[in-house]
Order: sequence, then structure tokens, then C-alpha cells
Amino acid sequence: MTVITPPLSPAGPTGLRHRLPRLVARLPRLVDLGAWLLAFIWAAPLLYAVWTAFHPGAYATRFDLTAPLTLDNFRAAWEAAPFPRYMLNTMMLVTGTLAGQLVIGTLAAFAFARLQFPGRNLLFLGVLVQLTIMPDVLIVQNYATLEKLVLVDTITGIAIPYVASAFGIFLLRQTFMTIPKELDDAARLEGCSLAGLLRRVYIPLAKPVYVAYGLVSISHHWNNFLWPLVVARSVETRPLTVGLAVFASTDQGIDWSIITAATLLSAAPLLIAFLIFQRAFVQSFMRAGIK
Repeated sequence: MTVITPPLSPAGPTGLRHRLPRLVARLPRLVDLGAWLLAFIWAAPLLYAVWTAFHPGAYATRFDLTAPLTLDNFRAAWEAAPFPRYMLNTMMLVTGTLAGQLVIGTLAAFAFARLQFPGRNLLFLGVLVQLTIMPDVLIVQNYATLEKLVLVDTITGIAIPYVASAFGIFLLRQTFMTIPKELDDAARLEGCSLAGLLRRVYIPLAKPVYVAYGLVSISHHWNNFLWPLVVARSVETRPLTVGLAVFASTDQGIDWSIITAATLLSAAPLLIAFLIFQRAFVQSFMRAGIK
């Protein structure tokens, strides 16, 4: 008895075996296409803001390539609100916060990484627990504490809750632990104190991590909104994010051309800094990751 086997269809194992290499060859193209699509979706709001800010209000929702360019929106936004003061407040806020984070984070990280004292692991566990708590949960309690300290409506009051950064302590502690202890012994033989050991050995070797953390901290606090909105009440203490929100809600209504111009003014320092120091930014993050 002869068994007749039907021929395999193109969709069967043989056809799939022939089509699989072509599908694999097309996969990088699909990945590239998806990446370009996600990049366009991410950049679409920024592109719209740029278009609206540099064109008259009549072209805010009309994409006409022949539309005239203008800088009047930036001039109107600059004159309608005290953006120079807002920018100064923001610079003072981010630099003061970062300075406190670097000092406290460095000292705490060095203690957790190299010093032996009772309760060290328990205290470090408390630092790690802070990473699981959202800052917004503590707004009411932090505000009550600032009222007792008479720091409401001050730049210092806005910065205080963020000065002791659990993330910064954890990051620097992990970095310090990767530094060989033989360097400690060599420095001690040369008569180096703990402060000198930290200044001459640990901080220079962790410089890429400091740069990477500084970039993250500045970007975060430059864009922080909710806590400054609660604490800041006057022009003398409002950062750019709060000033922009007040400007958009009360001063200019729904004039999107002026509002987007003000938004670009607020974001311009970060964008310019990124474009100028892009290579240094990437190298800092890569070195921090390798260490």
C-alpha cells in the first residue's frame, strides 16, 4: 500500500523556513522605523511650540510654510512677566540644592562606604527606604515644618526637603565602595587624614558620577513644579515653572503664541546647555555606568 503525502503549502514548515531569513533581515528596519516614530511623537510638542512661538498668533493652528517669522512673541512675554527674576530664582534654587546634595551626599556616602560605626547598616537601610517614598506624599508635613521654621515663601524653604538626597547618597556610596582599599592604605601611610583622603582620592575618582548626578539634579529641580507652587507666594521666590504657570493662567489667557514663547524662554537654558555639552554629558553617564 502506497501512502501519498500531500505537498507542503508555502505556509508550512518549509515555506516558513524560507521566509524566516527575510523577516529577520527586515527586523532592523522595523526597529529603526519604530524609533523614528517614537522620536517624532516625543518631539511633536516641542516642534509645535517652536512653530507657534516664532509666528503670529493667527498661525498658531495653521501650518503655512509662507507664514511670516516674528520675535514679537518673545518680546511680549519678556515684558509681560518678570522672567529675569524667575530665572535668577531658579538658578539660585538649583545651584543651592545641588551644593547641599553634593556636600551631604559625599560625607554620608563616605561614612557608609568606609567607616565602621554602630547602626551603620540600619541607618543605610533607612536611606534606602526613602527611595520608596514619593516626595509629594510629605507635602503637608513639610509645609507645616517650614511654617514653624519661618521659611515659607523663601528659596531656602523650597530647597531644604531635597538637600539630603537618598538617591545621591546611595549612588555615591556604591561608587566609593568600588574604589580599592589599597588606595586608603597608601594614603594613610603618607599621613593623609580622612578629609584629605576624601578630597584627594575619592572625590577625584568619582568625578564622572558627580557630573552625571549633577545633571540629573539640575534638570529635576529646574522642572520641579508642585512643591515650589505650594511654598512660593511672591515674585521674589517663584522659580520659572511657577512663574510660567501664573503667567499662562492669568496674564495672557489663551494667547498660545506668547505662552509658547515664554515656555521656550524657560526651557532655553537647559536646551542650550545640553547642545553645548552633549558629548560631555554622554561620556559622564557612560563612565558612571562602567564604574
